[in-house]
Amino acid sequence: MMIESPQNDRIKYLSRLVADNRFRKKSGVFVVEGRQENDRALQFGFEAREFFICESIFDEDFPKGKISLVSENVYQKIAYRGTSEGIIGIYQTKTAELKDFVPQSDSSVIILESVEKPGNLGAILRSCEAFGIDAVMITDTKADFFNPNVIRSSVGCLFGMNVFQTSNEELHQFLLAHQYSIFTTLMDERAEDLDKRDLKKKSAVLFGTEHSGLSDFWIGRGENTLIPMAGTIDSLNLSNAVAITCYEILRQKRA
Repeated sequence: MMIESPQNDRIKYLSRLVADNRFRKKSGVFVVEGRQENDRALQFGFEAREFFICESIFDEDFPKGKISLVSENVYQKIAYRGTSEGIIGIYQTKTAELKDFVPQSDSSVIILESVEKPGNLGAILRSCEAFGIDAVMITDTKADFFNPNVIRSSVGCLFGMNVFQTSNEELHQFLLAHQYSIFTTLMDERAEDLDKRDLKKKSAVLFGTEHSGLSDFWIGRGENTLIPMAGTIDSLNLSNAVAITCYEILRQKRA
């Protein structure tokens, strides 16, 4: 049976999951749109509850699980990307605990304090996955990992990564216990350039918000490090700064 009305109860439920963060968290599920994103969610062991598929758009084999067929008109109303993909999945949420993460001797992690914008977080996850970062750790977060914009902008990279949410205090103790070199990104004229730091060893690089940077908690708790720049502007978009840092980590390890 095909769902042909946007007023169908299942469609209303799906739409609410996409739009309402609180409802999504309370329900313990999240929404994934797109072929690549759904493939990655399944590849990395996320449990699918249901798929909404438009047969006139989705021309691949159906995934295993509950399938609800929808008309093209309904799909256009529920999909962010219109008719480009043809599949939306609902998945069970799962989270990882920082205490269960066992870093390797050359582990590299990116730490984000109070990241707010889902699009920024997704772009950061994509860069971290591309350049081989071991984990992304987020403190005092205001962003929902499973926000559709995070999943969309990360192109599903979220699903195959070690991503942890914690507090500044717990994270600092974890970094000390595992003997990470801590590199902060506070605006300081005494800071050393990123390419002068030894990032081949076990290292953690911390970033604050674009508006105010890292909080006072991190003052004096790491070696202050900045990206060298030649222009007149003194800062970069957060996701761009992280991408440059991730590339420098990979460059040093390959060298």
